[in-house]
Amino acid sequence: MKHILCLILLFCTSPVLVTGQTSIYQHGTVVRMHMGECMSQHGIRAALSGNPSPQSTELCPEYTLITDKVVYLIVGKMSNQLIPLAEIIDFRLNKNELAVRVDDAKQETRFLIKEMALRSEWESNRQHALDARSARVRAHPDAPIALNGVQ
Repeated sequence: MKHILCLILLFCTSPVLVTGQTSIYQHGTVVRMHMGECMSQHGIRAALSGNPSPQSTELCPEYTLITDKVVYLIVGKMSNQLIPLAEIIDFRLNKNELAVRVDDAKQETRFLIKEMALRSEWESNRQHALDARSARVRAHPDAPIALNGVQ
C-alpha cells in the first residue's frame, strides 16, 4: 500500500518538477546584429591593477535582444558566437552574463551584457533618434545618411 501511495505521489508531482525546470528560461527576439569591439572579461580588474589590457583587433557580434519588458544589448565573447535574427530564443540571466539556448541546443552560449534598458524607454529613445535623423535629412537632403545612429 505504501509503495502505491509513493508512486501516485511521484506521478502527481513530476509534471510540477518538469515545469519548474523549464521555466528558468525567458523568451526574446533578436532584432539587430552588428560587429563591434570585443569586451574584456576582466577589464575592470586590469584597469584597477594598472596592467593595460592588450588591444584586440578581433570583432565580436553585438545583438539587441528584446523581451516584453527589457531590451538587452549583449556582446559575444568570440567572433564566432552567432544567433539567428528575428527568431524567438530562450535565455536566462547568470551573474553578469546572459546564457542563450537556440533551437533546443544541448549547450548554452554565454554573452556579456553591455546594456539593459526598459523596453518603453528604449523605444522612446529610438523614436527620438529617428525623428532627429529625418529632420537632418529634410534640412540637408544631399548630406550622407548615417544608418548606425539608431539601435
